[in-house]
Amino acid sequence: MAEHSRPESVLVVIHTPGRECLLLERVHPRGFWQSVTGTLRWDETPAETAAREVREETGLAPVGLVDAGIQRAFPILPEWRDRYSPGVTENVEHLWYLEVAEILQVTLNAAEHAACRWVGLEEAIETVASWTNREALERLR
Repeated sequence: MAEHSRPESVLVVIHTPGRECLLLERVHPRGFWQSVTGTLRWDETPAETAAREVREETGLAPVGLVDAGIQRAFPILPEWRDRYSPGVTENVEHLWYLEVAEILQVTLNAAEHAACRWVGLEEAIETVASWTNREALERLR
């Protein structure tokens, strides 16, 4: 039997000094735009996960990652609960930021993301699907 996932994740907002933000569109469900996200492995710290997910999802070097020191809990949707131990209904998300000097070319992981785009902060806030991602972007104001 496969090991259950850890109910803990990271959210990494990648942006330029001018507040252009990188958004990724998930393969499933299509139309779900977000910043970099990922689940902590059982042997990882949030910092290790944030760096790994930036590399895996964008191909970018995670140099300069900043821990915002903010964690948000949210309910795990019923369709995803089978990934977790029985009775686990909530995930804790750790917020990180990564400022890059300019808009960069990214390399997507095609199994996870169908598209990416760099957009201005206000458009990013209006586009992302999750409230924690929206709140993280609003903090850049």
